Amino acid sequence: MTKFINIDKSTWKRTQYFDHYFNKLRCSYSMTVNLDITKFKSTADTNGIKLYPLLIYALTNIVNRHEEFRTDIDSNGEIGIWESMLPSFTIFHKESETFSQMWTEYDSDVATFISTFNDDMRLFGNCEGIIAKPDTPKNSFPISSIPWSTFTSFNLNIFEDGSYLLPIFTWGKSYIDPSTSKLLIPLSVQVHHAVCDGFHLSRFINELQELLDNIKCKIKYGKQTDSSYL
Repeated sequence: MTKFINIDKSTWKRTQYFDHYFNKLRCSYSMTVNLDITKFKSTADTNGIKLYPLLIYALTNIVNRHEEFRTDIDSNGEIGIWESMLPSFTIFHKESETFSQMWTEYDSDVATFISTFNDDMRLFGNCEGIIAKPDTPKNSFPISSIPWSTFTSFNLNIFEDGSYLLPIFTWGKSYIDPSTSKLLIPLSVQVHHAVCDGFHLSRFINELQELLDNIKCKIKYGKQTDSSYL
C-alpha cells in the first residue's frame, strides 16, 4: 500500500506559501502549452502502441518525480505527500456519447505499464457509467482528453472549498504546425498555488517535453481495444 507521509509544517519550506495561498488567498491556476510529439508519435507507431496510454504514462512518470504534484490532504484533514501516484483517466463511449473514469497501476517500465493498461481496458473498457473501474485509489490524479478540438487555453472550475491540491491534466487534439511541420498537442495543467508555483510547473513541462523526445520502447503489441480517446 502506498504511504501517505504527513508534513511537519514547522519545518516545511512551503509553510508560509501554503498558508498564504490556502488560508488567506486560496487559489489555483492553469497553464496551457503545446508539446511537440513528433518523435513520441513515431515511437508509439513503431511499437504498435496507441498514443493515449503512452501519454498517460509520460504524465505519471513526471508526476512521480516531484513532491509538489503528490501533495494532498487526507481524510483527517492532514496535509502530506503520497509516496507514489497512479493515473485516473477518462475513456469515451462512442455509441452513448458518454465517458467513464478508469484507473490503472503505474510502473516506471513502459512495457509493464502498457500491459497493465491493456488488461484494464479489456476488463473495464466497455463498462459504462461515470466509474468504469471501481475502487479508485486515493493516491490517483485525474487525466482527461478533448480529442475533438485543439485549444490554446482551457480552465476547469471546481466548485468545492478550493482545497483540492492534486494536479489536473487535460489533453487536446493534436495538429500539424504549418510553420514547422511538427506534430503538436495542447496540454492544460491545473494546480493549486498553495503547493505549486510557476517554477515547479515550468520544470514539469520542460521535463515532460524531454521525456516525449527521448522515450524508448522496445515492445510490440497487436491491435489494441479502441476504447480510448486517442
